[in-house]
Amino acid sequence: MSEIKVAMIGLDTSHSIQYAKRTNDPNCDPKLKVAGLKTISCLRFETPFQDKKGLDARQAELEGWGVKVTEDFDECVAGCDAIMMEINDPAFHLEYFEKAMKLGKPIFLDKPMADTYAAGKKIYDLAKENNVRVFSASSLRYVTAVIEAKTAMNDPEYVAVYGAMGVAPAGSSVVWYGVHAMEMLQKLMGPGAVSIKAVQDDKGVVCIVKYKNGNRGIVELNTGSSIYGGVVRLKGKAIPFVVDMSMAYTLELQEVANFFAGAEASVSMDDTLEVMDLLDTAQRSVDSGKEEKLNGIY
Repeated sequence: MSEIKVAMIGLDTSHSIQYAKRTNDPNCDPKLKVAGLKTISCLRFETPFQDKKGLDARQAELEGWGVKVTEDFDECVAGCDAIMMEINDPAFHLEYFEKAMKLGKPIFLDKPMADTYAAGKKIYDLAKENNVRVFSASSLRYVTAVIEAKTAMNDPEYVAVYGAMGVAPAGSSVVWYGVHAMEMLQKLMGPGAVSIKAVQDDKGVVCIVKYKNGNRGIVELNTGSSIYGGVVRLKGKAIPFVVDMSMAYTLELQEVANFFAGAEASVSMDDTLEVMDLLDTAQRSVDSGKEEKLNGIY
């Protein structure tokens, strides 16, 4: 089977480098390499998340792996079989999704889904209305520790997770970086969140998530730590876990490769929209100082 030719949209994130390395770099560690994909092009443009100097450095690295970097959208997508939207600034996601969906190619939309629930819902609706093959996720959904915890306890009543919260150059830091920990919560607990109470202090943000079945989730977003982990509990049993991030990009990229090759998406757009809603609602709760209801019903 021939390699699937991938066009990347966006160069303001290190993910563009990390994923292209795993598809194109002949010197990539074999255990990190993902077969079946070849990155052929990348669309670059400045955002608040990366300036020209940073883009130039990344462009040089991509070009060393045979990737054509361009500022022209049509040139970028010419001849591609699939699209990876790798835009760090989620405020651009809806705009470029609307362009990419018209091509009729499968799309991977890197985290977070969008910058707001409203924009995420628009992407969701467009995908449904136009039968677009798309999925969107954080790599934390696929790390071994989370998968093992989910396998060991499929239906917990209590999930507490923790993770990093970087400071966004623009927009909501909760939405931009909280997606990783929130994605772990949604993977482990499943759908059904109804409200969030989020509190911010000088260490980050803590979210208490209520579910319609009475379950409870806690998401701790820390500005001074890059460690991810948590605990799932049911009655008298508890399973703690700490995430090893060394294979995170490879594990997610393998899911992308499977999807581009025709497999069903490993996460539904319903679940992705709930993650977006959780993030949006958490930010609204931080802003209001009150418990806030989610926008949608899942």
